[in-house]
Amino acid sequence: MIYRHHIAPPRAFTQFSHDLIRHPRLSSDAVRLLTWQLSLPDGAREPLSRTAERARIGACAFTRAKRQLKEEGFVHERRLQGPGGHWVTQQLVSNVPLSAAEAAKILARMPVHVSDASASPQLAPSARVPAVGAPTPPPTDGHPEKDPGGNTSHPPAEPDATAPEAADVPEAARALVAALPLLSPDLRRIPRGMHDELARLVSRWLAAGHTPGAIRTHILRGLPDDGTPVHRPGGLLRYLLRDVPPAPTPTSSAPTAEQPAPARPSSRLAALRECEGDHVQATLFRPTGDETLCRRCLNSPPPVASRCAPSPRQRTVIA
Repeated sequence: MIYRHHIAPPRAFTQFSHDLIRHPRLSSDAVRLLTWQLSLPDGAREPLSRTAERARIGACAFTRAKRQLKEEGFVHERRLQGPGGHWVTQQLVSNVPLSAAEAAKILARMPVHVSDASASPQLAPSARVPAVGAPTPPPTDGHPEKDPGGNTSHPPAEPDATAPEAADVPEAARALVAALPLLSPDLRRIPRGMHDELARLVSRWLAAGHTPGAIRTHILRGLPDDGTPVHRPGGLLRYLLRDVPPAPTPTSSAPTAEQPAPARPSSRLAALRECEGDHVQATLFRPTGDETLCRRCLNSPPPVASRCAPSPRQRTVIA
């Protein structure tokens, strides 16, 4: 539950209609701009832009508020040529909506005010400083009395040693700057006239040992990540590339991977020995001493040699 307590001011007040304060199509900035203008004393010539500045209304909010007031008929504008050929803009602010015809009749009765600061220079010419000495006619003929002997043509200006020439900028820096609009939508409106300056800044990063990928990563980290629009991408890039940090030292190369050592046999296989007897397959046995033959070869006579070619040897383990 809400309660209201209202005390009428004894002076310095302005009456507004409830329909104006509760207008469904006017934003709070538009209502504040309109009520501020209507509260000014009679004869005040403060423009809407100055009122928005005093009311702490931003540029974008002021543009939207002014458009809403013009659409609803509370603000009307017209441009006309005043005394001395100076063009002025007349603004009409009303507490009730007016049609274009009604506003034109009211503006036609208003005098055109031209401030002294904005008057044309032709209306108030500045004082001229008189020339020193008497005027002399220009020479019409004749030649110099003597040959100066030297080259009197203007020599070319010496290049500035602090700023690299455009020809010294590597092509990699120019290519990186040309591809910056592809990194983010915030960088799509880089002024063409700033490409050379940005390329010189990028060349300093490349000369310091930074890679193109590191430069792009640094730029992406400097872009706002909260949805704030970038109105001047060229100035932001100049700020991000102005200071060149030292390049990271290259990490020591990893030692060459060693060849894997042959797998050691398990303790069970390490105790076995290959029988030197005649076997179709290699046979391992567990010796009890220095014997080189398995128990089967020791207990059986030697087999008759076969004339057939031996088959490939295979390994069989006898526990």
